[in-house]
Amino acid sequence: MELLSPVQLALIAICFVWSGFVRSGLGFGGSVLSLPFLLLILNDPLIFLPIISVQMLFFSALIGIQAKWQRYKHRRAQHSRSQAGDSLSDEPTSINWAFLQYAIPIMLFPKIVGVAGLIVLPGELISMLILVIITGYSVSYLLRRPIKSPGGWGDTLLLILGGYVSGTSLIAAPLVVPIAASRMPAFQLRNTLLMLWFVMVTIKLAAFLASGVDLQLRHHLWLLPCAWLGHVMGERFHRYSLKAGSETFMSYVGGGLLVVSLVGIADQARQWL
Repeated sequence: MELLSPVQLALIAICFVWSGFVRSGLGFGGSVLSLPFLLLILNDPLIFLPIISVQMLFFSALIGIQAKWQRYKHRRAQHSRSQAGDSLSDEPTSINWAFLQYAIPIMLFPKIVGVAGLIVLPGELISMLILVIITGYSVSYLLRRPIKSPGGWGDTLLLILGGYVSGTSLIAAPLVVPIAASRMPAFQLRNTLLMLWFVMVTIKLAAFLASGVDLQLRHHLWLLPCAWLGHVMGERFHRYSLKAGSETFMSYVGGGLLVVSLVGIADQARQWL
C-alpha cells in the first residue's frame, strides 16, 4: 500500500473506521460492509483480508474480556447481596457456548478448504466472487428479506456454506447469523458471534502464516486506531440497536452496498475484457 496516493490512504482509513463500527455495533458484517469499498480502492483481497483478520482477532478477544469482566462484577455484586441477606438474580451469560459447540465442528473443514482456495486462486477471481456474494447480500438487505434459518439439515448446509465463504473472504455472517439468532436471545448474539469469528479467524491466520502470506503488520500501526474509533462508536450503536432493532439501518446499507458492488463487478469485468 506504500504506492497509494494520500487520498487513497485516507479512504482506506475511513473504510476501517466503518468496519470497526459495524463489527462492534452488530457483531457481524465488518468485512461484508467494508470489503467492496476497499476493493474499489485496491483490487487485491490478500492485502486487506490479513489486516481485517488480525483486527477481528483483536476486537473479538477484547469483547470476550469485557464479557468476563461483566460476569466478575455480577458475581461480586451477588456476593455482596448474599452477605446482606438480599435475594439473588440469575447470572447473565452473554456467550452461548452451546451454539459454538454446535457450529464450529460443522464449519471447520469447509473453512480450511475456503482458505486454501483464497491462497491458491487468482486475486481477481476472489475479488469477483466477493463482489457477487455481497451483491446478493445487499439485495436481501435492501428488500428487508434476509436469509432465514430453515432449521434441521438446512441449518447444517448453511453453516457448511458459511464456513467455506468465511475461508475465502470473511463474509459469511449473513449465512450464519440467522441460524445463531434462531437459537439464542438477542443479548447473546453479538458476543457469541464474535467468539465464533475469533475461532474462524485464528484458523485463517494460521493458514496465512504457514503459506507465507504477508499479514501487513506494519499497516496496523495506523489502521488499528481507525478501527478502534469505529469500535467505540459501534459500542454505543449496539446498546441502541438492542432496543430499537437494526432493520432500517441494514436496508440503507444494502442500497449503498448494491451500488458499490455493481460498480466493482463492472470494473472487474472491464479489466478481464
